[in-house]
Amino acid sequence: MSQKEPLAIIILAAGKGTRMKSDKPKVMHDIAGRPMIGWLLETAQSLNPQKIIVVTAPGMDDVAAAVAPHQIAIQKEQKGTGDAVKPALEFLKDFNGKVLVLLGDEPFLDKAVLEEMIGWNGLSVMAVRPLSPKGLGRMIANDDGTLHSIVEERDASEDQKNIRLCNAGNFCIPSSHLGKWLSQLQTNNTQGEYYLTDIPKIAEKDGYLTYVVETDVQWVWGINTRAELSEHERMAQMRLRDRAMAGGATLIDPNTIYLAFDTVLGKDVVVEPNVFFGRGVRVEDGVTIHAFSHLQDVLIKAGASIGPFARIRGDALIGTNAKIGNFVEVKKSTIGDGAKANHLAYIGDCDVGKKSNIGAGTITCNYDGFDKHKTKIGDGVFVGSNSTLVAPVTLEDGVFVGAGSVVTHNAPKDSLIVARSHQLIKKGWAALYRARKSKNKGS
Repeated sequence: MSQKEPLAIIILAAGKGTRMKSDKPKVMHDIAGRPMIGWLLETAQSLNPQKIIVVTAPGMDDVAAAVAPHQIAIQKEQKGTGDAVKPALEFLKDFNGKVLVLLGDEPFLDKAVLEEMIGWNGLSVMAVRPLSPKGLGRMIANDDGTLHSIVEERDASEDQKNIRLCNAGNFCIPSSHLGKWLSQLQTNNTQGEYYLTDIPKIAEKDGYLTYVVETDVQWVWGINTRAELSEHERMAQMRLRDRAMAGGATLIDPNTIYLAFDTVLGKDVVVEPNVFFGRGVRVEDGVTIHAFSHLQDVLIKAGASIGPFARIRGDALIGTNAKIGNFVEVKKSTIGDGAKANHLAYIGDCDVGKKSNIGAGTITCNYDGFDKHKTKIGDGVFVGSNSTLVAPVTLEDGVFVGAGSVVTHNAPKDSLIVARSHQLIKKGWAALYRARKSKNKGS
């Protein structure tokens, strides 16, 4: 093993996702709420490299934005993995150390395995032993266990195809020789491409040994199809669920709960089945999230109760011991400590004060067809069922809104609002109406 040297990382991310039948670059497809390259980038950054260079194809501005502020190198034409590394060389002119070359469609690489690769002198390459090696390059070993060469399956003999040790696609190469070795790559293969996998054979001629570092196959394979993407989603969810439970949360039926990469669940949080967490959800201690709720961009304070069948989104905040009940949607609103919206309500662009009660069927009318407007509800306000609050409007502390009211004006503290038509009763009218209709029907 070598002493620690400076590290640079090249991530190859120019794939167009053709086999996914997608207009998005392959590495921009989401796994647990973020592009797959975000997962790999997190691991790469944890290795503390001096620089990270991401190789993309022309026009992949969304990839550049996703990996900012890291440097972008453009591969103008796709002529193989060896050719893909070449555009990154201009960013390594003054660099002297190890260069880790990673495939952007392998998001779950093991940090410990990468550290082992970096630790070897000379050249190292990652390898796996899959149950079926079909489609993968075969590793041709020397007697001492070092690597002689890698043969792509299309170029392999029948005997070579029986080799179980396979290339995982990731390399660690000394920067002092990277450019030289890349310049010696040739296209004399069935694909007519520059293979990065030819580097070990070239390095051996220069007296460099190539070390093989094996890793668990379940975390290393490329994503080329929607089916492979879904398998990686399944793996990500397993990891996220395990992390949440290890942190003190109870997931009653983990396989039905979907977490985002940044979901934070506190201690003694209970999550019932069929709950979906989008990005940006933080749940404090002692919260209960009932079944079939959908959460995104929300902070839920300690002791609150959510759902069932609740939807909370858009930079919302649910206060301590507040309750959001069944079929309630909260969007871009703050619900104060101890406040309640128990059922069948829409609360949008609204501030609800402490211990206020929002009755069933209440809605905030926040959109006039052009702009969004704010509703402000003070502390201890009672909003009766089936009320409509037409924003912009303010209800000060202690206001009582009679059921069925349409509120269009501000209300001062401790006032009563009744805004509905007067009830009209005509005794006996219903019996006369039915008799008349029955007579007409008979004639």
